[in-house]
Amino acid sequence: MPEQHGPFAQHYHERTKYDPETIATKGQGLDWNKQPVPFKEYKIGTSFDLKPYLEEPETFADDPAGTWWQRLSRLLFCSYGLTARVPTMMGPVYLRAAPSAGGLYPAEVYLISRGTPLLPAGLYNYQPQTHSLIQFWESEVWQSLQTACVWHPVLESTQLAIVTTAIFYRSAWRYQDRAYRRIFLDTGHLLGNIELAAALNNYRPHLIGGFVDEAVNQLLYLDPEQEGAIAVIPLADLLDVKQHLPLYQTALPSATQTEYPNIPDGDLLLYCHQTTQIESGTTARIRSFDSSDLPQVTQEKSLQDKYNFPFCLKVSSATSPIDWGVNLEGLENTILTRRSTRAYSGAELTLDELKALLDFTYQPQHYIDQGLDGKPDYFDLNLIETFIAVSEVAGLEEGCYYYAPKAQELRQIRFKNFRRELHYLCLGQELGRDAAAVLFHTADLKTAVAQYGDRVYRYLHMDAGHLGQRLNLAAIHLNLGVSGIGGFFDDQVNEVLGIPADEAVLYITTLGRPR
Repeated sequence: MPEQHGPFAQHYHERTKYDPETIATKGQGLDWNKQPVPFKEYKIGTSFDLKPYLEEPETFADDPAGTWWQRLSRLLFCSYGLTARVPTMMGPVYLRAAPSAGGLYPAEVYLISRGTPLLPAGLYNYQPQTHSLIQFWESEVWQSLQTACVWHPVLESTQLAIVTTAIFYRSAWRYQDRAYRRIFLDTGHLLGNIELAAALNNYRPHLIGGFVDEAVNQLLYLDPEQEGAIAVIPLADLLDVKQHLPLYQTALPSATQTEYPNIPDGDLLLYCHQTTQIESGTTARIRSFDSSDLPQVTQEKSLQDKYNFPFCLKVSSATSPIDWGVNLEGLENTILTRRSTRAYSGAELTLDELKALLDFTYQPQHYIDQGLDGKPDYFDLNLIETFIAVSEVAGLEEGCYYYAPKAQELRQIRFKNFRRELHYLCLGQELGRDAAAVLFHTADLKTAVAQYGDRVYRYLHMDAGHLGQRLNLAAIHLNLGVSGIGGFFDDQVNEVLGIPADEAVLYITTLGRPR
């Protein structure tokens, strides 16, 4: 059997690109008789009902136990709770706090307790359909979690940890092999919600992407052919001074597989997940972010200097922070009422609105005074680039701009209106044509793989989804339209917008006035 060469992450990305010449062969009719089940059910276990704790916080003002449960209940509900039930001809569709491509929701959320006075040690699955926790394994498992996470220091001091997983078929049913991209974008949306919902409830989530996959899968009793661990998130309780912890690196490298057999279509997703795993026996060491020996990304220029041509139009994006209201009430309401926009009017946005969206997404340090985390965990934002195609923003010339987040500056690199091309690039979706601005997240995949091995493919898409969720929430709060797009003609995006060919397009977010 002939062998392929080059990092598998790059091979997978190339194989799952949409191309105008071949896209007709990529799709297939949906088999509604094999539609995936959106919820995971356990036949046995002890249920902990969280619904009574969705009352107003004042309800539990004099009840420490009730306050503890209320914080956990609101955290889970704002992260992944059911927010709407939509009747359809094929049965009801349940919408959740975090968006998901095609409404398929591949993510599952687990909670691991070290053992607290109110939540016994063991394994729990979050049941969004009933807003409850079901304990399916009662035992001391924390040390096993520490071992699986190569003794991450945060696990020494915390008592609870969320683990997100993915049930692959839920997304692959519709998107086939390309579903792997969407699974991690969806997980990024969920991580964005967890970050913000934790801040609302006095937790600080610490993101762990570097863990031994097989060990976490076994800990949760997962069938690795069907479901795999994606992220581990210990929850530091900010009401306990002993849990005010340093920040540590979130990503560890995997091996880079450069020789592999010819893999048939339909098997790429699972093979990619297996290839991007960290194997047992890793000698990696978790370092704090103030360590001088943390690996650094090698780049010809800093991101601040990229596209910093003397002749190009440069526009500062500095602006006043979005006001989320007293006790961040506006943020919680936005999380729970967010919906993806289905159609735009084609009307313009203002430059101030675009600046506000970029500020909330890329400048979290501006929101410390409102009670949000000024340094939320990502895997490595140095690897993510942002380009914006502007079609109708009052006060800003149409064209394609590079956004330099450290300099807080928009830099024009192309000089035309791309509405017609955006319609085409987004697979003929009118969202691309009618949006006032379309934002693209990209990454130099070769550089990224050199840094983190094949596993970086996961990290890149989760970071892009995390940024995308902050964009989603900011736009909805400002009464704007927003919708993410994971299906596009990959190479043609680079060609049309003038983005370097070695930049892999990860995610598209459309912005505009809702119709």
